[in-house]
Amino acid sequence: MDLLRSLATALDRPTIPWKTLILTFAIGEYCLESFLSYRQYEVLCRTAIPPQLSKEIDQATFDKSQAYGRSKLKFGAVSGIWNQIKNYITITQDIYPKLWALTGIWVTQYLPSRFQGEITHSLIFAFTYSFAETLLGLPFSYYHHFVLEEKYGFNKQTLSLFFTDLVKGQALSLAFGIPLGAAFLKIIQKTGDQFFFYLWAFTLVVQLGAITIYPILIVPLFNKLTPLEPGQLKDRVEALAQRLKFPLGELQVIDGSKRSAHSNAYFTGLPWKKKIVIYDTLIEKSEIKEVEAILAHELGHWSMGHTTKLLGISSFHLFYVFALFSVFISNNSLYEAFGFYKEKPIIIGFILFNEVLSPTDSLIKLGMNVLTRRFEYEADAFSNRLGYSAELASSLIKLQVQNLSSMDADYLYSSYHYSHPILTERLKAIGWKGDKKVSTSSSANGTAKATKDEL
Repeated sequence: MDLLRSLATALDRPTIPWKTLILTFAIGEYCLESFLSYRQYEVLCRTAIPPQLSKEIDQATFDKSQAYGRSKLKFGAVSGIWNQIKNYITITQDIYPKLWALTGIWVTQYLPSRFQGEITHSLIFAFTYSFAETLLGLPFSYYHHFVLEEKYGFNKQTLSLFFTDLVKGQALSLAFGIPLGAAFLKIIQKTGDQFFFYLWAFTLVVQLGAITIYPILIVPLFNKLTPLEPGQLKDRVEALAQRLKFPLGELQVIDGSKRSAHSNAYFTGLPWKKKIVIYDTLIEKSEIKEVEAILAHELGHWSMGHTTKLLGISSFHLFYVFALFSVFISNNSLYEAFGFYKEKPIIIGFILFNEVLSPTDSLIKLGMNVLTRRFEYEADAFSNRLGYSAELASSLIKLQVQNLSSMDADYLYSSYHYSHPILTERLKAIGWKGDKKVSTSSSANGTAKATKDEL
């Protein structure tokens, strides 16, 4: 505590140019990411298939994947410039104090006196700001789904579904954000200088609760989940789970195809009862043993405790963030630099603190990517040891082709951005020495789609 107080005193100086520092950090991070994107763009302009994939992927598929990657980078460049413009205007034009004053007028004029405290004001401020961000981002979201993804055959959404999801998302933000946001602010108000410990404990409980609530209450609002029908795929997955002593409670199929042609599979749930969820697109486009190999990879994460480890790291990071926030929560110079001379709202302090902390996010992101890539190698090796080497390699190639993921990547770009190793690295790690083309669609026999009568 003494160290935190000393740091707080050292940082609370009117001579610190907070706005200039934050803008410099933001521009520096943008320049770094632009440099990395340029390096990746050069890789995506290559026309030669990587030697490791030359016998598995045809030229037309590779060219389409490269074009898709370039399109995403161009989109990211435009949206990145827009975000920089928004950030610059927000900081230099004092949008935070102006919006705080505006929402304060709303609170005073339209709410009963018992609801006119800082917590209510803060929640209205936060949701107004979030709603404005959503509206400003709508053109980019529309373009991403209905132009970029549509062009490459991935978008399956209708405009009706797009806006329905938007409304549901806003409703959920209100339903969960109001009580959680109020509790967040109340804890800080009531627990004094040591609020960060109580806030961390509260957030940990919320995280664990979300793991339970999300698959039960949230996912069904957006997707339809149905039990996997009896058949060979179900029998093999259940046998695999039993073999690994995985506490399988439910085995379900999610209708991911109503929004996108991308494929995936995951598991969720409590330690004593898990649920495996398989995308219908994965079942449709993969052979049964390939789906089994992918699930073996996912169960490898469970077996080696990767999810628990990541949750532990996340919890430690939250504790560090909240402890450091206690240094800034009463920083007069920071508040005043952004136009808050009389009031020092907690929520504004947290927003400004995150602006100051943003440079460390890049380092944390890099470190987490290093860790998660190692976990992916370990999960691949786990699936490989179970005897799925060929099927895992085939499924990885198929997923890469079906999702048009980049076949190769610049080393610096992938280190900074990718949580998974690139395809060529994963194939090399599992010892793949394939010598035939991998079909991008299911064959007539032996596929999950072809055995639908057994499912």
